[in-house]
Amino acid sequence: MDLSSRKVVVTDWTFPDLKIEEQILGPDNVSLVAEKCQNEADLIALVSDADAVITQFARINAAVVGAMKKARVIVRYGVGVDNVDLEAAQSRGIPVCNVPDYCIDEVADQTLAFILASTRQIVPNALHVRAGNWTLATPLASMQPLRSLTVGVIGFGRIGREVAQRLAVFKCRVLVFDPFVPATEIRKASAEAAESFERLLSESDIVTLHCPSTPQTRRMFNAEAFGKMKAGAIFVNVGRGDLADSTALTATLQAGRLGGAAVDVFDPEPIPADHPILKLPNVILSAHIASASPAAVRKLRESAANIALKAIRGDPLPNVVNGVKPKAT
Repeated sequence: MDLSSRKVVVTDWTFPDLKIEEQILGPDNVSLVAEKCQNEADLIALVSDADAVITQFARINAAVVGAMKKARVIVRYGVGVDNVDLEAAQSRGIPVCNVPDYCIDEVADQTLAFILASTRQIVPNALHVRAGNWTLATPLASMQPLRSLTVGVIGFGRIGREVAQRLAVFKCRVLVFDPFVPATEIRKASAEAAESFERLLSESDIVTLHCPSTPQTRRMFNAEAFGKMKAGAIFVNVGRGDLADSTALTATLQAGRLGGAAVDVFDPEPIPADHPILKLPNVILSAHIASASPAAVRKLRESAANIALKAIRGDPLPNVVNGVKPKAT
């Protein structure tokens, strides 16, 4: 099949280059056109004649999808697809694919690092020593062993399960809320199923988020939800920034209701330089880097490029998230 007239476009990326993608598409003579689009107009111009679209963080809204004259697939560099209008793509018959299995260990490891850093007060004690002190930096009550705590895991997909497995060796109680996973399956993982969101909040010393951003989950952690958490509990988010209302999270922390927070994702990103959460000493922040490792990034990029190539060839597509069957060649 001659694919020399076919084009894959990349709307934005955070990698040093796109050599991996070029190496995958090159043997089939598929052209790769990449532009770090700054606005909707740039996106519309770029995708209009694309055979496949690969995107990372660009907002692929209904107008952008509507400009796609012949796209066979939209591929997201990542697990979440909340920057793509799935309904608009579905109405146009364009499959949307993600890469759901490229960073499971990395994100689970980051979660555990956040939990341990929070319960053992690693950051404030490190800064305390650097400042010339040789004493405990925080109240003794903030130094807790995981074995005596209940960790609430929200979302029991690939990453949530890996987090539960890691926590098991620390002998803590693991409480899981996921309405789509049977309680019997959760128990097989040596965890306990919470029949309600409210029960998990009221019983957990640590709450960690591992669910996608959907209309049902966005802002699930609002002022009311934070108010139902145990006093002094720790909030961990390595899922999506918009799962939590940032204003409510900050206010709850400022009021001393929570013992701390550790977040890799935020709404908005990047965090504004004047945002008050940056000044709170009991908050650990990282810049949406939980998925990062050389192996994970390579797998992500190879997977995205291969999905685009499959769509152009007319091959079956993996990981279609909007229920659209590929167009016949």
